[in-house]
Amino acid sequence: MPKPASSNVRILEVAKRGAEVQLRELVEEIKKLVDLFPHLRGSFDKAELPLRFSMAKDARVAAKTTGKRPRRRRRMSAAARKAVSARMKKYWQARRKAKQARRQS
Repeated sequence: MPKPASSNVRILEVAKRGAEVQLRELVEEIKKLVDLFPHLRGSFDKAELPLRFSMAKDARVAAKTTGKRPRRRRRMSAAARKAVSARMKKYWQARRKAKQARRQS
């Protein structure tokens, strides 16, 4: 396939964005239809659905069957953030020092 010209690149980007929006709208419509007609829930072949829709559906089913919500990330305490900050400051200071030594060599 020939490489598109720069003016065509913009058109392709806009077309891609439009297709993504249309896909999102279709997925939302499918969700609404399945909510209205629950018997349709199992009538889709997973290969026909977008990956994110399938994953979201499986996550909801798993949450309903286990009774638990998906695990959330643990939050860092203020002390942990301070420790990470000190480590990163030390790390970047060493990087700058090494870079400066290379420039002088």
